[in-house]
Amino acid sequence: MPKSGTTWLKALIFSIANRNLFSIDQSPLLTSNPHTLVPFLEFKIYLEQENPDLEHIPNPRIFSTHMPFKILPDSIRESECRIIYTCRNPLDQFVSYYHFLLENKLEKYAKIVSIDDAFDMFCQGIQSFGPFWDHMLGYWNAHLKNPEKVLFLKYEDLKEDISSHVKKIAEFMGFPFSAEEENQGMIEQISRLCSFENLKNLEANMSGNALGLITNSSLFRKGEVGDWVNYLTPEMAELVKNLMESKFQGSGLIFKT
Repeated sequence: MPKSGTTWLKALIFSIANRNLFSIDQSPLLTSNPHTLVPFLEFKIYLEQENPDLEHIPNPRIFSTHMPFKILPDSIRESECRIIYTCRNPLDQFVSYYHFLLENKLEKYAKIVSIDDAFDMFCQGIQSFGPFWDHMLGYWNAHLKNPEKVLFLKYEDLKEDISSHVKKIAEFMGFPFSAEEENQGMIEQISRLCSFENLKNLEANMSGNALGLITNSSLFRKGEVGDWVNYLTPEMAELVKNLMESKFQGSGLIFKT
């Protein structure tokens, strides 16, 4: 889902996969937005060409998508392609996405309404890429079925302990850190390079448009956990909590609110 840590995850994955090609102080992340380095299938690659030749892209090939799991093509779902999915507390995701739409002034393409009306639509499942519960459960169930194929991450967990998750992501991708790399602090170096504070203050992310009409700066708002309390009432939070309990019942997927 948009505004769930996608930009952060792209930076981490790119840095992990290419750490033997670029030193930290020469990382392309210092001069390029993460969405340029890890392009969207639907917003970049297949938008520019109907049938692009992906074989010409050097390994490791890293792409991204916001598409629900159930509509991914068989070439992705049934191949050896590994999927790393990140999601976020729905309350924070909603607030962040609402401000994202406001900042980018996308009224021409999606009418911007009040936050109360937007919240009502959110609870009805009216959001880009579908209801949050369907989107999350699709990847959650795929992860439970085949954890070696799908890695399921939560934004809040990454914020709480980024180092262990960088190591986990590297192992999942097939690029584990060696003991020497760990002793040299490579995990911590990548974590700092890709931190919200560092990425937000890079010139490449303070200006420009890596995603068409979307400004790079709008991809970095606060990066906080629990910011929803500044915009939503306790009654709204309770409504989403009840909605999650109903939709996620029996799945094992839970979020703190």
